Amino acid sequence: MTVHAPALAKAHHLDEQTSAFAGDVIEGLSQHPKRLSPKYFYDAAGSELFEQITVLPEYYPTRTELGILRERAGEIGSIVPRGAALVEFGAGATTKVRLLLAQCAFGAYVPVDISGDFLKAQADALRRDFPDLDVYPVTADFTAPFDLPAAVRGMPKVGFFPGSTLGNFEPHEASAFMRSAREILGQGAQMVIGVDLEKDERVLYDAYNDAAGVTARFNLNVMVRINRELGGNFDISRFTHRSIYNRERHRIEMHLISRKAQTVRVLGRSFTFRPGETIHTESSYKYSLDRFAALARGSGWTVRQSWTDPARMFSVHVLVASD
Repeated sequence: MTVHAPALAKAHHLDEQTSAFAGDVIEGLSQHPKRLSPKYFYDAAGSELFEQITVLPEYYPTRTELGILRERAGEIGSIVPRGAALVEFGAGATTKVRLLLAQCAFGAYVPVDISGDFLKAQADALRRDFPDLDVYPVTADFTAPFDLPAAVRGMPKVGFFPGSTLGNFEPHEASAFMRSAREILGQGAQMVIGVDLEKDERVLYDAYNDAAGVTARFNLNVMVRINRELGGNFDISRFTHRSIYNRERHRIEMHLISRKAQTVRVLGRSFTFRPGETIHTESSYKYSLDRFAALARGSGWTVRQSWTDPARMFSVHVLVASD
């Protein structure tokens, strides 16, 4: 189905960003099966809930990746060029990037994110704590082409993409992102990237179905956002969160399940749900080291160095752009 987001914006007086949200929601709920993009999880409430998720006992990725970066930041610093510009795709909380900035001799830091206000606050804090570092925030969708600041164009470039966010892309989308990042960073670029690994399915299940229900609230919050920003009338008590592991596709899937037959309206459009019908809200692909290396090669990168934690739960890689 083709959705004309500008027409929706005109009819409902939506700004450009909300218009894109509207178009994606209408299109996603019109599909069979229904789906919503995980990028819309992260309003203020969703971002706060995700920060709570990262410290849950069941949720291993954040603390495991931080452990690898703490242990290996010095080695990363010996690989990446001195004086390079560090470009973070989808900059979030600065905990991880601070580990690299403290151990590597970067000449500039370029955080890229769609939220300009958030970026400004993060950039101001980093300037205070790293007074010799030039910080150039860029407000942009990091999954699409964007221009780097003129001040860093002559510098060597190192991309930074932590947090296993690559796993939220379908494989063809992951490859497209990595090719786009290679074009943005330019010839001779390097990339530091975090990748979640295949593991025992029970560990995965528990990580996305925590006992405290925080992940459930995080998943359901996208409906709260649709109600608030797009005039939806989702009754979240009529939906339930479920995460499952799809063994064939090597991915965790998050769904919102309709508890009963119901009709929901968004921006004047009606969407019917059968009992048990789902909205697929997120996939999180898990890689083996070999499958990730193959994805990198097919996207114009070569793995120079890889590290894992002792239990091989998570991995961090330094990639080099292929000639």
